[in-house]
Amino acid sequence: MTLSVVIRTTPTEVEIISDLLWSLGVVAIEEHWDLNGVVRLQTSLGDDIEVVKQAMNSLPVVLDWSTTTVNETVANTWREFAQPTIIGRRIVIAPVWCAEQEVAEAVSSLPDPNQAIVIPIEPASTFGMGDHPTTMSSLLMIEKYLKSDDVLIDVGCGSGVLGISALRMGASRAIGMDINPSCVPVSQENARLNQVSDRWSVTTEPVAVIGFLANIVVANILAPALIELSSELKRLTRPDGVLIISGVLAEHYEHVAAALEPLREFDRIDNGGWAAVAFHKI
Repeated sequence: MTLSVVIRTTPTEVEIISDLLWSLGVVAIEEHWDLNGVVRLQTSLGDDIEVVKQAMNSLPVVLDWSTTTVNETVANTWREFAQPTIIGRRIVIAPVWCAEQEVAEAVSSLPDPNQAIVIPIEPASTFGMGDHPTTMSSLLMIEKYLKSDDVLIDVGCGSGVLGISALRMGASRAIGMDINPSCVPVSQENARLNQVSDRWSVTTEPVAVIGFLANIVVANILAPALIELSSELKRLTRPDGVLIISGVLAEHYEHVAAALEPLREFDRIDNGGWAAVAFHKI
């Protein structure tokens, strides 16, 4: 049996609440439309109830939610519908159970298949596969500004897809951190699948324990957490480095930008109402 989170909302709030859940890195959301006008959104945030509470409490709104247990086979039904995700001109995120033919077709659709970087990912039951707009935009930002031998810090790493992709694109070292203990075995397995285990490290310790600076710091987390961690995010970014934030609404992140001063925004990618924003020191 596995733990499932059930959120009760209204038909008009379904899209907004679903976006918030996707931003937490969930891999699937099941909708149940009841006759009484209530919509139940069901998803998974892992089997650690304390981690689930922390994740739900990190959202910018208070939701009506509870937990239940479901059969693991039922909980993993979403895997039948997962497909490789193409990001930009050369990145393909491939769930490890996808057929080789599916991956080959995705690669062949790229402008130059010979330049393809295929990232096999096992998200487990807790983390996303790289197909959420915030993750896709973050990856595009990393690809745009990453230089060979750069060091990258991924705050809120989940499955490790951002840091591991950076290593595949030439970073010398990447460290991930997440409040969810599942990030450790899941991201370590993904590092093994991508043959970058020797350059990937992961921790559930607070951001404050990191004692070195990075060329790129990426934080794909929600606005309240970005504001709470703003001092540490600035501290971790090298004077000539880049801070990439995502998990913010494209039309409403002024409060996050204010918390990150004196860093200044210099680039932005919008996707599906979400934004990935790059900051640096002037």
